[in-house]
Amino acid sequence: MRVEIWSDIACPWCYIGKARFAEGLAGFAHRDEVEVVFRSFELDPNGPKGVTAPVVEMLAKKYGRTLDEARGMEEHVAAAARAEGLVYRTEGRDHGNTFDIHRLLHLADARGRQEELLDLAFRAHFGEERSVFDPEVLVAVAVEAGLDEVEVRAVLADDSAYADEVRADEREAAELGANAVPFFVLDRRYGISGGQPAEVFTRALEQAWAGREVEEPSPAADACEPGGACAVPHV
Repeated sequence: MRVEIWSDIACPWCYIGKARFAEGLAGFAHRDEVEVVFRSFELDPNGPKGVTAPVVEMLAKKYGRTLDEARGMEEHVAAAARAEGLVYRTEGRDHGNTFDIHRLLHLADARGRQEELLDLAFRAHFGEERSVFDPEVLVAVAVEAGLDEVEVRAVLADDSAYADEVRADEREAAELGANAVPFFVLDRRYGISGGQPAEVFTRALEQAWAGREVEEPSPAADACEPGGACAVPHV
């Protein structure tokens, strides 16, 4: 069985959803026969490269909230992340264009290090005092994931490198009807949207393995939509 996961490094529910999926997969009897592939989905593809803004200020502006209310929104997401054993800092993070990160994830896929890079990029962005929008930080994270520094720098210096692969992923997402991430596709037959609980993923894997129709999870789980809009708690 093949599971494809569309996500963006800027999406907190992708970070949380990946951990929940991993837990759900661990509870699946045929987990060793499941291939997991990560696909590109930019939440803000039109954002200018090299321009960042503090996440709390971005949230306040986007949703018309005060800074304190925006911090409360971040704390809500942080609590969900920490419940999954993830590190999540609510202050000091920034928001920016993720195209270069997606290009490097395709390089990592070609070198068999895709999940390693994704995990380290998520951890740097959400859990550490490091900005993945800083090219030097991104290079360091990629090297930590096992990629060659010279090759990483060459890809970052050439805006066309792996660009077609990123765009192909995004076209496929649109064709599959994915309008929010994380988005999980099982064997190109069944789609699941949002960071669902682990047991939902286990059940979906079992149903797909048995050839049965996968039940649509209800209610829909938290997710992020294009433009950077994520599920907003009522605070």
